[in-house]
Amino acid sequence: MAKTLIAILLVLLSMHALPDLLRFRRFGWLRNLLTPADGQARGTSSRTVWITALLLIVTALIQAGLHRHWFGILELAFMVVVLYQCWGPRDLDEDIDAVLKAPDSERRRAAAQRLNDGISEQVLPFNAAALVEAGFAAALSRRFGVLFWFTLMGPFGAVAYRLVHLLARSPAFAEAAGDLRPTFERAALILDWLPAHLLAWTLALVTDFDASVRAWREYHAAHGQGYFTLDLGFLGAIARAGVDADVAAGDAGIDDVNDPLTELADTRIILRRALYAWIAVIAVIVIGGWAA
Repeated sequence: MAKTLIAILLVLLSMHALPDLLRFRRFGWLRNLLTPADGQARGTSSRTVWITALLLIVTALIQAGLHRHWFGILELAFMVVVLYQCWGPRDLDEDIDAVLKAPDSERRRAAAQRLNDGISEQVLPFNAAALVEAGFAAALSRRFGVLFWFTLMGPFGAVAYRLVHLLARSPAFAEAAGDLRPTFERAALILDWLPAHLLAWTLALVTDFDASVRAWREYHAAHGQGYFTLDLGFLGAIARAGVDADVAAGDAGIDDVNDPLTELADTRIILRRALYAWIAVIAVIVIGGWAA
C-alpha cells in the first residue's frame, strides 16, 4: 500500500510539474491494435475481446513478476507509468480552466463540451446543473474510478477500468467495441458503482452533509429503484446539492447558484477536496500498517 500511495503522489506531482507529458497519454495505438487493418467490421468484437484479455494478462504478469524484486523500484516505476496513462485521458482541471477562462460565450460553450469526452456524445447544455453533473461524471471517469481500482488491485485494476471505459464510451472505440458496446457499458457501470458511492459519501463530508444526504434520499425515493442498482444518477443529484450549498454559503465568493461559471469553479474546488480526502485515507491506512 505504501508504494500505491507513493505512485499516486508521483503521478499528481508529474501532472502539475510536467504538463507537457500529457501529450503521451494517447490511445491511438490501442485503437489501431483493436481495429482490423483492412477496415472490415466482421470479427472486430471477438478481436477486441481477445486483445483486451491479452493486455490484462500481460499487465497481471508484469505486476506479479515485479512484486518484491529489485527492492520494489521497478514495481513502483511500473505503477507510476500505468496510473499516469490510465488517469484521464484528458486533464480535468485544464478542461474546467478552458471553460472558465474562455474569452467569449461561443468558445466557452465549445470548451464545455470537452467535459463530456469519453462519457457522453450528447450536447451538454450550458447551465449550472448540467456543468456540475458533467464535472463530477468526468471526475469519476478520469480520476476517482481509476484511483479506486488502482488502489484495490494495482496496475491491473487501473488498466481494466480504462480499457472498459474506452470501449464503452469513447467514440474513437465504437468500431472496435462493435455489437459488444452495450456489454462494455454495463461493465463500466459495474466498475463505477463502488467508486461512485464512495465519492458520494466523500462529497457529503467535504460539503454540506445534510443537503447531500437529503439529495441522495430524494433521488432514490423519486426513482423507486432502491439503492442497489446500476443507476448512478444519484451522484449528479448529490453533486448539485453539495455545490449549491457551498455557493450559497459564499465559499466561492459569489452566492448565485444559477451562475454556470460560479458553480463550475466551485465544482473544481470540491473535487480537489474529495481527492485530498481519498489520498488522506490511503495515507492513514499506510501509516496504520507501519504502526502495526
